[in-house]
Amino acid sequence: MTAERETVEPDEDARPSGLRNPVRAVRGLGAGTLVIEMLVLLLAIQPIRLVGGDLNGTAIGVIVALAVFAVVLSGLLARSWAWHAATALQGLLLLSSFLHWSLGVLGVIFALVWVYVLHVRRTILG
Repeated sequence: MTAERETVEPDEDARPSGLRNPVRAVRGLGAGTLVIEMLVLLLAIQPIRLVGGDLNGTAIGVIVALAVFAVVLSGLLARSWAWHAATALQGLLLLSSFLHWSLGVLGVIFALVWVYVLHVRRTILG
């Protein structure tokens, strides 16, 4: 039995990434990152309080607001302005280090992750 092999001509419009829908894949990466950020922020409240953090109601409110902002932006990444707003979210999280130092650590970590997400977006979508 001989198997016939088709020669596939490279499509000129094909993306070099090999993804079927690169825009959707990048949007999913960004949304997943923001959802994970939301979960980490919400789950960080209690450990910060127990380990000696003086989180008052204002600080907890800021954390919850940032988490809500992250999850809302994760659903809006189809719009180009939402990517800029998500970058601003990382800056706001860095500024929250004035409330507690551990929020600054989370801000640095998620800012670095977001820089990587933007790098992947630029690499895949051009």
